[in-house]
Amino acid sequence: MANKSKILSKLRNLQLPLVAEKDEDEFYVVECPILEGCYAQGKTLDEALRNIREVIYLVAEEKENSEALKSYHPKELSLHTITL
Repeated sequence: MANKSKILSKLRNLQLPLVAEKDEDEFYVVECPILEGCYAQGKTLDEALRNIREVIYLVAEEKENSEALKSYHPKELSLHTITL
């Protein structure tokens, strides 16, 4: 529990980008593109977002992800789609 408290305090107020899409099975899949192996799903978007929060806590302590979080300081973020 102490370790989770440490992680929570380190991530407090950190805004991370998420990409969400509904798959062919009607599940929502959410991914945090700056963290390795950070994705979750849910039957609803709210459930998927709750699940990704837990995954973020789990993967945040991995060395690669810890370094990514330390160096992540975007000034602006946007998502665009293109139809081909």
